[in-house]
Order: sequence, then C-alpha cells, then structure tokens
Amino acid sequence: MTAFKLNDFLPYQIAVLSSRISAEFSKHYRDAYGITVSEWRVVAHLSQANSVSVREIHKRVDMDKPKVSRAASRLEGAGFITKTVNPHDRRLVELELTEKGREMIDALAPIARSYQEELETLMQNPKDFRQQIDLLIDALGNGRTSDD
Repeated sequence: MTAFKLNDFLPYQIAVLSSRISAEFSKHYRDAYGITVSEWRVVAHLSQANSVSVREIHKRVDMDKPKVSRAASRLEGAGFITKTVNPHDRRLVELELTEKGREMIDALAPIARSYQEELETLMQNPKDFRQQIDLLIDALGNGRTSDD
C-alpha cells in the first residue's frame, strides 16, 4: 500500500467538491428546463456576450469541442439558442441566446446567486476562498495545449 492518500490530494478534493456543487445546482435547471450541466455551461457563458463561437466556449468552460457542439445542438433544438456560420470564417459557428434562452437565464440567475450565497454561508472566509481560487486559476492558466 502506498503512503499517497487520495482523499488528501487537492485536485481530487476540488473535483469531488465541484461535482457535488454542480449536481446540487443542476436540479434547478434540469427540473425546470430539462437541460444538462454541459448545456447550462453553454447557456451561462452565452449570457455574458451577444454572440460566441463554439471555439470560445470550448476554451472558457473547460469542455471539449464535441461536447460543446452536442450541447449547442440540443439547445438549438429546444429553442434556447441559435447557431449561425461566421461569414468571415466558415469554420466558426456562432451561438446566441434566443428570447427563450434569455428568459431562462433571467429566471435562473437569481437562483444561482442565492445558491452561491448559501454556499458562502458554509465557508468561514468566502472572500479569501474566492481569492485563492482566482490565484489557482490564474497560475494554472486554462490547462489547454496548442493541440486543443
């Protein structure tokens, strides 16, 4: 048996925490709108800009391109987003929220804020935690190689 303790390994702890937090919040959008975690990430990202490419979302939300594309196709089929080919670079597909998609985000945003506040009440120093997370994210970059 090795001296390595998986339960004490920070990357493992963060992955478990992330999974549990995400699963708990997913109940809100899954039950109300029938969307998955991947679809939520795409919609949440699109809520921050008018039009975004699949490539941009792939880089920002730490999902592989096929997963982003599948989520986008399902969201388009449900009427939450539109997909258009970029006229200047036909390899790029631009995504944009529809009115129905914006209504969903408008309904879910207060729930997300409330959930964050609930989580922060469980922490001793949420601002310190946030700063530490930001430092880790900045130090590690986006974790992607030039091949991605």
